[in-house]
Amino acid sequence: MSLKTMTRRSFVQLAAVTGAAMGLSGAVAGTALAEGDGAAAAAAGAGEVKRVRSCCRACGKNECGVYVYVQNGRAVKVEGDMDTAFHSMGNSCSKSQASMQAAYHPDRLYYPMKRTNPKGSADPGWTRITWDEAYAAIAAKFQELIDQYGGECMFFMGGTSRIWTQHAYAAWVQLVSSPNAVTAWQICKGPRHFATMMVSEYEGSWMATTDRPRVFVQWGTATEISNYDESCRTTVDIANTADAYISVDPRRTNLNHEADIHLYLKPGTDGALGLCWTNYIIENQLYDDLYVKRWTDAPFLVVEGMAPSGGAPMVQKIAWNVGKPMATRLLKECDLKEGGSPMRFMVWDELAGTDDAHPLHNNDASGHLTYYDAETTLWEGEPDVQWTETYPNPQPNLPELTVPGVIAKPSPFNPDIDPALYGEFDVTLADGQTYMAKPVWEHYAARAAEFPLDVTEQITGIPAATIEESVKTWATRIDPSTGYGNGGLQYGLAPEHACNGIQNNRIFDNLAGITGNWDTPAGNRGPTKGRFTRPDDSQPLLAAKHAPAHPEVWPDKILGVERIPTLGWWMNWADANAVCDAMVKGEPYRVRAGICEASGFMNQANSTKYWQGLNSLDFFVVQDMWKTPTAGAADLLLPVYHWLEVDFPRVSQGSTGAMGATCRAIEPPAECRFDPQIVTDVYQAMGVTWADAPEFSGFAEGEYWPTVERQMDDVVAGFGMTWAEYREAFQSHGWWDCREINPDGWGTYRRFETGFLTEDGLTPAGNMKRGFGTVTRKQELWSTVMETYEPDGRFNLPSWEPAPETELANPSITEEWPFLMTTGRRIPVYFHSEHRQLPWCRELWPAPRCEINPVDAEKLGVQQGDWVWIESPRGKVRQTVDLYYGIEPGVINCEHQWWFPELEQADKGYGLSTINCLVSEEDQDPVCGASYLRAYNVKVYKATSENSPFGNPVPCGDDGTPIICDASDPRLKKWLPTYDEALRNAQ
Repeated sequence: MSLKTMTRRSFVQLAAVTGAAMGLSGAVAGTALAEGDGAAAAAAGAGEVKRVRSCCRACGKNECGVYVYVQNGRAVKVEGDMDTAFHSMGNSCSKSQASMQAAYHPDRLYYPMKRTNPKGSADPGWTRITWDEAYAAIAAKFQELIDQYGGECMFFMGGTSRIWTQHAYAAWVQLVSSPNAVTAWQICKGPRHFATMMVSEYEGSWMATTDRPRVFVQWGTATEISNYDESCRTTVDIANTADAYISVDPRRTNLNHEADIHLYLKPGTDGALGLCWTNYIIENQLYDDLYVKRWTDAPFLVVEGMAPSGGAPMVQKIAWNVGKPMATRLLKECDLKEGGSPMRFMVWDELAGTDDAHPLHNNDASGHLTYYDAETTLWEGEPDVQWTETYPNPQPNLPELTVPGVIAKPSPFNPDIDPALYGEFDVTLADGQTYMAKPVWEHYAARAAEFPLDVTEQITGIPAATIEESVKTWATRIDPSTGYGNGGLQYGLAPEHACNGIQNNRIFDNLAGITGNWDTPAGNRGPTKGRFTRPDDSQPLLAAKHAPAHPEVWPDKILGVERIPTLGWWMNWADANAVCDAMVKGEPYRVRAGICEASGFMNQANSTKYWQGLNSLDFFVVQDMWKTPTAGAADLLLPVYHWLEVDFPRVSQGSTGAMGATCRAIEPPAECRFDPQIVTDVYQAMGVTWADAPEFSGFAEGEYWPTVERQMDDVVAGFGMTWAEYREAFQSHGWWDCREINPDGWGTYRRFETGFLTEDGLTPAGNMKRGFGTVTRKQELWSTVMETYEPDGRFNLPSWEPAPETELANPSITEEWPFLMTTGRRIPVYFHSEHRQLPWCRELWPAPRCEINPVDAEKLGVQQGDWVWIESPRGKVRQTVDLYYGIEPGVINCEHQWWFPELEQADKGYGLSTINCLVSEEDQDPVCGASYLRAYNVKVYKATSENSPFGNPVPCGDDGTPIICDASDPRLKKWLPTYDEALRNAQ
């Protein structure tokens, strides 16, 4: 039964049946706001204790199932849902348990606030105003700027979805018709989504780790600390149950010290290692031959010397973009004859041809030309028959509580052809000219061959024998009878941050594909296809339906597109560096205003320059819970809900397949509002309808600005339920496995065989085209997008280059900058810049740490706990020494996005320790613009009273006040929760 056909009755029946099958007793699972156990009540004191099942958002990315205990209207405890949350296995980390300290924090924003002092003042002079005043100010200023300069003079910042905060991607930019969204997505999983959109399928990077891989590969990530759904204790369980556990990481972690193979690579060399793995797999024929020939563009022919051709639009459906016309040297029928199709891609069939009259065959004894038709997804002569053959999932590592699903059988070639992967073939084009053509696979193999074991050892620092052992362990199937590989690649953010993000992610995606680990059990299968949609499969109303005024000119107006042409295809963000330049320099046009939803300027680009840019704006609005450094540059502050106060459905961000909800446990305080309400209200204040046509939106006549309740009902309308009914079902049943409620979509593996793509590439349903979301409908080793948007050919195939400010790129750099720095790792008690003001979290990790090998520390004359300066050509910051043998000599690991809420100044001391003050603003990923955040050389030296401001090695605010750097600091007590309404009113 698919989501489209599921009625309210069938959904509730399924909830009851699966709840019984999972052994859920009423006492354990509870009902909506059911009484908790006596121990919880006793711990909380007198009064009734109620329990609300929910989804934690304390770190913004995990979808951990939790219970929230509420006494007398106040949240008193958060604990993991051990009963139904099969994806998080009852996890409830320190951030989650500290959520009450955030919800009741004395420094939380409770009312709209207006700046009264000039930008750059240490004290912004915040004054409380009404919501009506705030909306009127926003509407008036936005309209003034639109009238004078056009909507592109505005930009919109979006952070993680810990509350909602996703409107920068669509609703805000649509409101004013601006293409300039500055999103954390550009440096946080966005590059892999960008890459997989052009290689295979949107978000195809997600690995189904809850399927329990036979070989678990963690590459540049540590999900046992924090990251996405199947993290924390689930990751630990996966690592312990796998036949082999491989970690690719420049440092030792709490989990990877148990790894069977640990590859200590130099920061920034991930792509070289990935291409080495590719080379070894090709040379040793560890690839899936049928998959490579049938489902990649490996057999397509590249014609040397032919002018790129095609003409089919490079459609990017998720961003209203038709794209440039395809221009590729892949051989097509239109290149061979007049009137031929640009979507019929030619291959050389190694079976000898027999039809001398065939106009395309060019018959000889070695074979002939034939084609694959991307419009029909059929090979020449292949019957148009929906492939439905499946077999049960035999994965032995699957836990009993999950629903295994079924796997589509590999489909054979029909007619029986054998596409060549190697060889040189003469082809005569329609103009009568003869050229030499070679299969993509031969080009791909040649590229990978540039990274043999011995060369890669020199680049990465990993012994060749260890590299060989790791790739053999992963790529050699433990049980060949299953018909698929040992598991995919779980790769994180680190490979995206050293100017090779898109290329690295292309390498990973292709590795998963050619080894039989794409959309297979424990493979890389993309995002959970259990999305909440309207009955007509359109996007829910939470995404505005208002059409942008000038989408056809947006590709040329996106800031950064001159340097990074592919942004005109991707269309989901403007380059953060270019937006900053437009604020400061006014080039190519001036950015004058913006709105920020729970994000910050410390996550990408150079923080010092960004602070300057934000303070140069004519008008800037920040929605958040706190007076962050970003808020210090704002003209208006708008207070928003905490996750304990939010009602919102949740579905796994990764490949877990879990569906549930964040359910309001406590009432929002004072005048805080939900982000969707704020953006809808601004639409109304500006007189812009939320949706252009009632018949399109499903609105009643005259209903142009839906309430949050209306939007929530719309999100779950595909289930035949209202939001209230869905919430009640979740409270009684718990988390649903999307493989069971959507067996034809999420319950089926190898969906490229059966057809899992609609025209928008987003929603699963039956009777769809087979293949992938690319223009060729193949997993593309040779990228038609890259060839079209970067015609110099440098990115047609995946490649790797050394990060610019490293010894590999500049051998003399160590003379002045001797340490190779990595950064950005997860800190267990924080999520990027969040939670620095929560006492439980801050006392556990009071100050930023710089991990240094003790051998290096001795040379520097520093000891545990000393403050050191870390310096690059852009500036210097201070962090404390953390002696650690788990990092290689010559490499240091620093922490990112530190700021100090205890400092009474607008910028909150971001410049004291924020590592992004050191990053280059010129160097970045040339395809997506991701900032150069890791793998650059710096110098390190001891901070002393002589070389530190105020004569204090401890960082201090502008007035000399030291930061909190010790768990015993009495200032932590000032942040203890308050329930005093009078204190809120004093704001």
